[in-house]
Amino acid sequence: MAEIVKTDTQTLLSIALKAAVDAGKAILKIYQQDFEVEFKSDESPLTIADTRSNQVIMEYLIKTGIPIISEENKEISFALRKTWDSFWLVDPLDGTKEFVKRNGEFTVNIALIHQESPVAGVIFVPCTRELYYGDVQEGKASKIVLNAHLDLPENLFEAATLIQPMLRTKGQIRVVGSRSHMSEETTTYIENLKKFYDHIEIVSKGSSLKFCLVAEGIADIYPRFGPTMEWDTAAGQAICEAVGLKVNSCDTLKSLTYNKRNLLNSYFIVE
Repeated sequence: MAEIVKTDTQTLLSIALKAAVDAGKAILKIYQQDFEVEFKSDESPLTIADTRSNQVIMEYLIKTGIPIISEENKEISFALRKTWDSFWLVDPLDGTKEFVKRNGEFTVNIALIHQESPVAGVIFVPCTRELYYGDVQEGKASKIVLNAHLDLPENLFEAATLIQPMLRTKGQIRVVGSRSHMSEETTTYIENLKKFYDHIEIVSKGSSLKFCLVAEGIADIYPRFGPTMEWDTAAGQAICEAVGLKVNSCDTLKSLTYNKRNLLNSYFIVE
């Protein structure tokens, strides 16, 4: 596995976990104050929290010697990227709209990609102190709630609780809906589910938390018929695939792939 085989995946996962938590601490320092909101060219909100979180994560990941793609420093040519067998894929603050709304539903996402597929992923929720991670090769995903100081336990891999999806209840389905991005296509999809299920429950969440809801059995399916970028989905996909779920493109009916020439994802369904 090229770069990854040289270093144990769990070691890399440990680095990503520390990076995500320290980035979360940096975000919270800003979140707890009055903060300025700037706007990117696509008019999505950008705060200084994105930049600071990205700096913290880069300080950790650059030491691994594995290339990095991050939402905040994404201008890397495909001519260079396509030579990478493995790389980190980072969203330093996913759910910026949730951050600005101050509803706490924002995350730090770090994924390790190998040959276009996520092999490990970390999602940290600073406000609730929830830390999710998954190792696709091991077929395991876990969750731990950190203490008020956001300290990582020394025996993290032993202290965390394994998560897994739940079997669907006959006649019922729980559907994850976006807190800020519910599209007309998603609404239509949910309406069509009524042909097959007597009861449909909508579970609304922001950011990559939607992947976590399915992975830990709080919801059954997450249809995403709206634009996402690769850094929005990679960590969540790793966690979901680690517990046996599929994150399939609506175009190819196969797993989402990464490091495409265009980093925009197709629509997808997690189940």
